[in-house]
Amino acid sequence: MASGVDSDVFEQLAATVERFARERLIPAERRVEEEDEIPEEIVTEMKEMGLFGLSTPEDYGGIGLSVPQEARLIETLCYASLTFRSLIGTNVGIGSQGIVMDGTPEQKEQWLPGVASGDVIASFALTEPDNGSDAGGIRTSAKRDGGDFVINGTKRYITNAVRAGVFTVFARTDADKPGADGVSAFIVPADTPGITVAKPDRKLGQKGTKTSDVIFENVRVPESAIIGGPENLHKGFRTAMKVLDRGRIHVGAMAVGQSQRMLDIATDYALERTQFGKPIGEHQLVQGLIADCQAELHAARALVRASADTFDREGKAIIEASCTKYFCTEAAGRIADRALQIHGGAGYMAEYDIERLYRDIRLLRIYEGTSQIQQLVIARRTLAQRAA
Repeated sequence: MASGVDSDVFEQLAATVERFARERLIPAERRVEEEDEIPEEIVTEMKEMGLFGLSTPEDYGGIGLSVPQEARLIETLCYASLTFRSLIGTNVGIGSQGIVMDGTPEQKEQWLPGVASGDVIASFALTEPDNGSDAGGIRTSAKRDGGDFVINGTKRYITNAVRAGVFTVFARTDADKPGADGVSAFIVPADTPGITVAKPDRKLGQKGTKTSDVIFENVRVPESAIIGGPENLHKGFRTAMKVLDRGRIHVGAMAVGQSQRMLDIATDYALERTQFGKPIGEHQLVQGLIADCQAELHAARALVRASADTFDREGKAIIEASCTKYFCTEAAGRIADRALQIHGGAGYMAEYDIERLYRDIRLLRIYEGTSQIQQLVIARRTLAQRAA
């Protein structure tokens, strides 16, 4: 796996991202919430900082961070609204990593430089209207027609689809093979005839994050569009799982960054708000809420870093990644709830940041594998290891 960048260079980058998140992004959060759009000047700044290419190898114009470095930087960035991370998230993670991990040299050369610069937004098209957690139940088809494949189907909740320059599309290439077998991963340029991107979804939180349905109607691609080339026909689900393992560590880091923000907000409020003649932070029941937040935050951060180290060292971290995604996102939900509770009635009011952060954090327990799917992965792997 990638050894990452020099430690001194990384520390400089981390410090720059921290300043950017706190001084540039946080002041823009309310504007993003109201307009449901990230300002283009911020998009440009993120490109100039190289944030779209954090995980892309240096040979293809990226920064080439190791998994532990990426996790730490995402934690730092996610002190600000998760919406900003969503803009780069598909390029750093699920939208590009299939090409990085399994792509042919030609595919990498064609797509990764644009992805790293942010000039090409990469989008990951796996979920369907009838298949979310059951990714092996993919119905989108890719039928061979001579040297080409013709793709038909609908993908749902596709992040950054409206901005996408390229999609990684998972489609069934063998209708006779059940479940995950018979699924292939295709690199499909967004301007390929037959692709329609629906209007963005309206969501509970994370305003400014764009998800949409993507409809494929007789979309023709050559067999060379299969990630890894024709020899990887029917092997796309393996690519998806490798991508999602790394992505789950990434989501854990997001949860840690946002949890730190919510704890800081709640602690500041507890120091400022007075009841019964003293700051509420001096009341033991409020202190209990703060202590529980701090303990879970420390555990979550340690889990992210340990899992990232394992992935970087071994090239995989199946059970560790699922544990990370499950624990960190569930803990973030509890931290959000306690942080709002510390605010009392004020926490329910839109003028306080915690109201928005409380809505935003809820999505983390759903995408890239729900908490219940993580439980299944963890339990089944644990049982299998003991039975072996």
